[in-house]
Amino acid sequence: MQRFENRVVLITGAGSGIGRATAKRMAVEGARLMLVDRNEEGLKQTAEEIAAGAEVLTRIVDVSDEAAVEQCVSETIAHFGQLDVLCNNAGIAGGDYNTVQEQSLETWQKIVSVNLYGVMLFTKYASRQMEKQGKGAIVNTASVAGIRSGAGGNAYSASKAAVINFTMTSACDLGGHNVRVNAVCPGLVETGMTQPVFDYARANNKEAKLGARCELRRYGRPEEIASAIAFLASDDASYMTGQALAVDGGNTASLNLPGMKV
Repeated sequence: MQRFENRVVLITGAGSGIGRATAKRMAVEGARLMLVDRNEEGLKQTAEEIAAGAEVLTRIVDVSDEAAVEQCVSETIAHFGQLDVLCNNAGIAGGDYNTVQEQSLETWQKIVSVNLYGVMLFTKYASRQMEKQGKGAIVNTASVAGIRSGAGGNAYSASKAAVINFTMTSACDLGGHNVRVNAVCPGLVETGMTQPVFDYARANNKEAKLGARCELRRYGRPEEIASAIAFLASDDASYMTGQALAVDGGNTASLNLPGMKV
């Protein structure tokens, strides 16, 4: 399929994991890419792994820096002449699993600034160009942690719940301009962000438990999330907006308490 032929796609958090897999998937389908991350080496590796012949630009950007975000979007438009798809994928877990009594305001501010403000800022500037074009698609990477408890720390979960709600409200703002906004909500996927969880499990002979609480009894791969993102960004999802699509092996489909799955 060449669903993104002659389309320009901007992907944040493209230096690893789901962002890298999405960039590779979009390139295979004909996209011209602007890849964004804070990790220069990660971006370089992503660019090297993309199929030969694809047009790729990379930028080091702090997604919580409004001036940097505005400049990045402007550079994208100046180079490509258009912006058709925005994938807001950048995110951090923060590593804070303390109870609410021990929460750090600094940690909350750091997580929210990337996971929520970054989504808002790129949406703010990218959607202006999409409105001018009369068409566009935005896909936000949320999480099952934003749907139910037990999939992340308090700050991370709250930030992803906010992304889901922002997806709905911005879809209402932009629908009249033919700009669609949807979210994908991954379950447990092995990425740079979740690597400590996987490393701990493997070091303690608990790898078999990874994803065991999902109905499919396994964890996901970045490529599986990238497929869902590509669908939501494509014309195959032309009548979808304001939706949060869980891609989680069935994790959110049933009551999911410790000890219930074998």
